[in-house]
Amino acid sequence: VQLQASGGGLVQPGGSLRLSCAYSGFTLDYGAIGWFRQAPGKEREGISCITATIGRQIYADSVKGRFTVSRDNAKNAVYLQMNNLKPEDTAIYYCATDQGPVVDGVVALTPQCLFTSRGQGTQVTVSS
Repeated sequence: VQLQASGGGLVQPGGSLRLSCAYSGFTLDYGAIGWFRQAPGKEREGISCITATIGRQIYADSVKGRFTVSRDNAKNAVYLQMNNLKPEDTAIYYCATDQGPVVDGVVALTPQCLFTSRGQGTQVTVSS
């Protein structure tokens, strides 16, 4: 299972970023794929996922209405469009799935989104 996130950077409050994740080593025929983040000194936070079978999108309250997760099955890719970014969104963002072995614990967003495997993260910094 491999997941590679990209697209992070420095953005001003109110700005936007689009994260991309290319995945390989598994076929997402069931389960879910999505994103979690970890800010300095804080616990990991599951923020968004999309289910494989029906494409249901799930969001944490902290990002609902601002972030949008999407998937391109042909490219084995998942994206996170982040709008109206706030300083509290500053964190390392990880692409993750439940279709791999447990790497360093489980990050739970909902019972449908229990992330077990992740890739290397991408840093998002929101600052003026």
